[in-house]
Amino acid sequence: MPITESLAHAGVDGSGEPVRRCPAEAGFAHHFGAALPRGLREEAHGMSWDSFTATYGHSGGPLRLGDWACTDTDRRAGRLGPQARNFRAVIAVGDRITTSSAAAGGPVAALTAMLHELGFTVEILEFRQIQSSGRTATFIRGGNGARTEWAMGEASDPIQSSLRAVIACANRLASVA
Repeated sequence: MPITESLAHAGVDGSGEPVRRCPAEAGFAHHFGAALPRGLREEAHGMSWDSFTATYGHSGGPLRLGDWACTDTDRRAGRLGPQARNFRAVIAVGDRITTSSAAAGGPVAALTAMLHELGFTVEILEFRQIQSSGRTATFIRGGNGARTEWAMGEASDPIQSSLRAVIACANRLASVA
């Protein structure tokens, strides 16, 4: 059993602090066998699981991610190790659909660069992924210079999970407080 699972079952998080289980926390523990990240756990205290997923994992907002691809997957590492990859995405902003591309060390960096070019700043402040039973949940706390928001993405693929979390975070940051 991974350490996060054993700690969650013991009622403590990774720092040894007691875990207070709110309905959202219990719902997440039921699905993934682990505790929510501490800051998110405190923010979501008292929310139902449905309310939690609607708030932090929602797909509503001005941004939607369509096709996503790494366009040079066959490129070998150079003598300095892995190099930046080229990524392409179809991103909808409201009714406008655009194709964006970026070179970056990974998919999250590429997507945040693409979003920045479209006028949406998302700086990743915290990142956590939890895998269980063939699913991955990604939690991101992101900021735009004015405020920070937590968001969640979930998918069977860890990359898709992280991309969904970035889009959810960008949408939460774009919403009126």
